[in-house]
Amino acid sequence: MTEKLFWIDPYLTEATARVVLVDGADVTLDRTIFYAESGGQESDRGTIGGVAVREARKVGREIVYSLAEGHGLAPGMNVTIAIDGERRRRLMRLHFAAEIVLELVYRDLAPIEKIGAHIAAEKARIDFRLDRSIGPALPALEEAANAIVADDLAIESAFSDEAAERRFWRIPGFAAVPCGGTHLKRTGEVGRIACKRDNIGKGKERIVIRLADD
Repeated sequence: MTEKLFWIDPYLTEATARVVLVDGADVTLDRTIFYAESGGQESDRGTIGGVAVREARKVGREIVYSLAEGHGLAPGMNVTIAIDGERRRRLMRLHFAAEIVLELVYRDLAPIEKIGAHIAAEKARIDFRLDRSIGPALPALEEAANAIVADDLAIESAFSDEAAERRFWRIPGFAAVPCGGTHLKRTGEVGRIACKRDNIGKGKERIVIRLADD
C-alpha cells in the first residue's frame, strides 16, 4: 500500500520514493505526494523520476500512475517525485473554499441535496438539486464564507479510521466533515471567496466559486 505523504504534509512538493510495480506505462510507488483525483478534486500535475505523469488514478486504496511508454523505470529504483506546488496550493484553497460554502448551504438552505462537485485550479463548482434559484441566497452565503476566512480559524485534519484510510476535516464550532482531500492548516489561507450562480438545467442549480484575488 502506497504511503500517502500528501496527508501527512500537503504542502510538500518534492520527495523520494521507491518504485514497487511496473506494468507497461503504469507504475506504483511505496510512498507519494502526488494526489489522484478523488471527491471532485483534480489530480496533481508533476513528474516521477523526471517523467511526466499522464494520469493518476485510485484503484481501491492504491494509487496507479500512468507515464509515457519507454519511461525506463523498474521495480526497486529510487526516484524523485515532484509536483506543481503553485497548482497544488490553488487546489487546496479552492477545495476548502468549496467545503466552507457547502457547509453553509447545508446549514442555511436545508433541506438541499448536493449532486456533484469539481475542484480545479481555476475554479470550483458545487451542484445541487433545487427547484428554485439559489441566486438570492448567494450574497449572504458569500459574506458568511468570507467571515470564516477572515477569522483565520484552525483546520484540523486527521484519520477517523486509519486502517480504512478514512479521514476528516474539522473547524471546531463550525463543522466536521469526512474528506480524504488535501487540506490547508487555517481558513485564512483560502483568501477572499467570490460566488456566482449558474443554472444547469431544470431542477438543478450550481454555485461557481473563485478566488477573488485572481
